[in-house]
Amino acid sequence: MKIALLGQFGSGNTGNDGSLEAMLDFLRSSKVDAELVCICSNPEAIAKKYNIEAISIRVIVARGRWFNRINRILGDIPRQVIGFYTILAQLNGLDLMIIPGTGILDDFQETAFGWPFVILRWCLAARLNRMRIAFVSIGAGPIRLPLSRLFLKTGARMAHYRSYRDKLSRDFMKSIGFDVSRDPLSADLAFGLPAAAESSRENPTAVYVGVGVMAYSGWKKADEDGEAIYRTYLDKIAEFISWLQEHGLNVRLLTGDIVDRRAVVDIMKMFPQNEANSGSKHIVAEEMTSLHDVMAQIAHTDIVVATRYHNVVCALRMGRPVISLAYSSKNDALLSATGLEEYCHYVETFDVEVLKSQVEKMLADRARLVLEVKKGVAGFRAQLAEQEASIHATLFEIAEQRGEIRDVSQLPQS
Repeated sequence: MKIALLGQFGSGNTGNDGSLEAMLDFLRSSKVDAELVCICSNPEAIAKKYNIEAISIRVIVARGRWFNRINRILGDIPRQVIGFYTILAQLNGLDLMIIPGTGILDDFQETAFGWPFVILRWCLAARLNRMRIAFVSIGAGPIRLPLSRLFLKTGARMAHYRSYRDKLSRDFMKSIGFDVSRDPLSADLAFGLPAAAESSRENPTAVYVGVGVMAYSGWKKADEDGEAIYRTYLDKIAEFISWLQEHGLNVRLLTGDIVDRRAVVDIMKMFPQNEANSGSKHIVAEEMTSLHDVMAQIAHTDIVVATRYHNVVCALRMGRPVISLAYSSKNDALLSATGLEEYCHYVETFDVEVLKSQVEKMLADRARLVLEVKKGVAGFRAQLAEQEASIHATLFEIAEQRGEIRDVSQLPQS
């Protein structure tokens, strides 16, 4: 059996790569013998990191002066047609294409001919090759551009299996006229990753707040107000960090994408005294390149305040109460399921004074909230286990059709 995994992997987003890793762990633990290939943004990085065959999601069409001239005259149609036939050839002989997790059905920081069009044409090529398609534990919405909505709905409609990581995602798809009657709910794939080891502290009485920062500049790609949005967000985060320091609370910065390093650098410039007091730093900012790194950082914290979705996922996986400064409602779904619904805010409108009061409240009520978080995470992991059993059965069905099942002991147990 040959399985493709499609997604924006290797681009520097730790949440996307963590979703891929969780799916790879599941597939490799399965008794089905499968050849795996990842179709992604950075195949060299993914092949090296996960020891898997990888090809680029970008189809490069050889160009010459005359081809470029004709292509321009015909509105880029020749290049797109050749590119599509290339995709068909790359998928030839594969049995299943999985889109593992991530917020794949939205248009955050995208144009219609970015990832929405990528999803459409790879799904169409897969169906023409008679492959099965599975969207597994995906996030959906918002999709604000009409053409993006058309592309993503059409691509998702071609799937044989779809599951959503939360009810908000499924409800969104239903609200835009998509049939979700056969689509189950599960949980984000990253909850299937192992938690990091808890860290012992030199000073057990010190309190650390994890602050997840993001180079956030608005929903739209190249938003004309993007820089102003980013600066407003950063100034409020800096004000919040100053308050934490004034109250004797230590800060550990968290990131979720390579682009967030800009925010870390800009924040550290606002606190030059942090370097001067290197013997007792109040702000710790270490590099993170995976969800394992993020969870290892969170192991040093007591509570977390975060913007990025997978910073919130990692905090919950580590049993930490979280305050969310989200750019969409997906964070709210996580907090609602873990007893933290009152701690949801929007990244562009959050009130720093409210944030301060909620930190004090969360620290005072931390013991109870930790129990609520762990209960919610146990529920997420149970949902993933149920979904894995369903996918496992599908894998064996495909293997059986191909005549690859020879030993009845390989069959999944009910």
